[in-house]
Amino acid sequence: MSETTAVQPLKIGVLLSGSGTNLQAIIDAIKDDGLPVEITVVISSRPDAYGIVRAENANIDVVVLNKEIYADPQAADQRIVDALQEAGAEYVVMAGYMRKLTPVVLRAFPDKVLNLHPALLPAFKGAHAIQDAFDMGVKVTGVTVHFANEEYDKGPIIAQRAVEVFETDTLETLEARIHGVEHGLYQQVLRLLAEGRVSVGADRKVHIDA
Repeated sequence: MSETTAVQPLKIGVLLSGSGTNLQAIIDAIKDDGLPVEITVVISSRPDAYGIVRAENANIDVVVLNKEIYADPQAADQRIVDALQEAGAEYVVMAGYMRKLTPVVLRAFPDKVLNLHPALLPAFKGAHAIQDAFDMGVKVTGVTVHFANEEYDKGPIIAQRAVEVFETDTLETLEARIHGVEHGLYQQVLRLLAEGRVSVGADRKVHIDA
């Protein structure tokens, strides 16, 4: 795509549960680097998540859920779908969202729900990927951005970036380096999506146009 070609901002809704560092990285990239993205709504699964403050500071609409709402996961996810659609979100970005989405969301946004995983899938699935990789003594781990589907950590892979594990690494230093890579890779994927260069083929593999 020519650098002079105008790119319409990609409208996204962000789901989070905690501090919102990935949200902040996207906000900063929009402001400082011209990332062609508009965050139309932020939805938090917890009322005490600091990501709410980050969203409010950036004048982004926020929807706050709580554990009582999640007592019925499908009803909670329908509320999420309603909020996303009302906000005009084209894609859904999970940024430290600690609840498994039900088919209610996934079927409303097929191949449009992005998830970030701190390992090179299909290796080290699950909630403790960095710890598991570190404990295994791998020399290279990394970050994966993929489309979420109904199989946990198995959706079509959009992009991956390797992270070397150094002899001097502690779990904490490795985590910090991985999180830094996460921010950049998410922004790269969002730019590709805004430019219309990402598609999922009949083979269920992601293809990136040059």
